[in-house]
Amino acid sequence: MPVTASIGTYDGRVRSSRGEADRPDQPGDDDALPAVAGTPEQPIADRERRHSRSARLLGGGIEPDPRFTLANERTFLAWIRTALALLAGGIAVEAFTPDTFIPPVRAALAVVLLVLALLLAVSAGVRWLRVERAMRRQAPLPLPLLVPVLAVGGALVAAAVLVGVLIGR
Repeated sequence: MPVTASIGTYDGRVRSSRGEADRPDQPGDDDALPAVAGTPEQPIADRERRHSRSARLLGGGIEPDPRFTLANERTFLAWIRTALALLAGGIAVEAFTPDTFIPPVRAALAVVLLVLALLLAVSAGVRWLRVERAMRRQAPLPLPLLVPVLAVGGALVAAAVLVGVLIGR
């Protein structure tokens, strides 16, 4: 059954670079792509075990267009990059600003940045899973729950840094 999306359909068949559906692997056919579930050399029990684990994790449904799954993964990685930047910011505030902030303010800024990094990393994984499940069920995509917390936390940190820099002069 084809999956219909706003930008086209996907019927689940692997396509070659020429856009035509590939036929099943034939002996001596170097152009054919392996099946999505695994390589022919893999034991069937291993493929079935992996499939049942992913079905439990993802909640079943219809396999979405790979472009949407890859877009979901890119979004996950963007959230993780942001979490790493917050982590680096928290470490930098604590390590490199002893003259800019008094110790309690410096520690509070570092802790806020580190907690935001932790929350964002966990939220990124949860969001990836929720979006993947929604795509498989052909349901509306869920809203990101941590965006307001991240926005308020970032604004508070920016305000504290601004005040610290202005008072420190």
